[in-house]
Amino acid sequence: MSASDEVGRPDAVVVGAGVIGLTTAVALAEAGLRVRVDADRPPPATTSAAAGATWGPFMIGPEDRVGAWAATSLAVFEELAAGPRETGVAVIEGTHQSLTPARPPRWAVSAGARPCAAAELRAGYTVGWRLRAPVVDMPRYLAWLERRLTRAGGRLRAHTYRSLAEAAHEAPVVVNCSGSGAATLVPDPGVTPVRGQVVVVRHGGALREFFVDETPDAPELVYAFPHGDTAVLGGTAQRGDATLEPSPALSEAILRRCQAVLPELRDAEAVGTRVGLRPAREEVRLETAEAAATGPNAGVLIHNYGHGGAGVTVSWGCAAEVLDLVKQGRSAPPAG
Repeated sequence: MSASDEVGRPDAVVVGAGVIGLTTAVALAEAGLRVRVDADRPPPATTSAAAGATWGPFMIGPEDRVGAWAATSLAVFEELAAGPRETGVAVIEGTHQSLTPARPPRWAVSAGARPCAAAELRAGYTVGWRLRAPVVDMPRYLAWLERRLTRAGGRLRAHTYRSLAEAAHEAPVVVNCSGSGAATLVPDPGVTPVRGQVVVVRHGGALREFFVDETPDAPELVYAFPHGDTAVLGGTAQRGDATLEPSPALSEAILRRCQAVLPELRDAEAVGTRVGLRPAREEVRLETAEAAATGPNAGVLIHNYGHGGAGVTVSWGCAAEVLDLVKQGRSAPPAG
């Protein structure tokens, strides 16, 4: 290897350019590491770009670790919302409501949720809770994250890995943030794609608050997250379906369900459809694994995947934990 090659070799390679991968890369780069993100899809084409999105655990475990990750992320999003609008993050009020008796989850209570008054409930809903929470315009946010990474000296590269052992030859630290791709890359049969489809509408400012249907065991998802004059409406949770082609019939059904609950959207104009695959797993895998290679290329391999429908919610907390694991791994004495 030439001297120029050595200078260009990153300290860490992050596999995956979704919100988990980009946030992790930013945390590492801002800690002083030379970081490169390698991904088969650029940020605008990832599942993260299709998300609503809001802060709130959904389809993710384990609860004890998720709570801490989410709390860390909430503090970061609140800080971002108070800054320049270019981040795409805003903190607004909204409600989670249920058609049947339900209690607010622990994370909502810890975030200051209060019971809805009768006048705040939508038609047919019997209970709900109101809170202020971040909503994130994901295309804008991912673009901002990418710029933040670049400012910290990080790079992105279009590359598809056949194995993590291959990635180990690229840098002494590899962080696997491959999302649903971990099913084949690790491989991990515990990762299941859960297809999500949303509709983007232009509503002219009619929708001021977010809304989430929290009816236990509801057969269909209903949610709406406003971003200025547009909103993201959802949705679907089709387990095992890896189809990325939008379904016009599903878009029509989503729009119909949301308009039935939120009549202020009856004149909203559909302007786009997004589809993504949530990387569902019984529990998030965030841990240091065995070295991805042997011999002189042996290094630190950290898994950070399986975040289900809550990648945004836990992104900064998970990134902070990855940084701690990297520091521990780099400071450990060599084996042997």
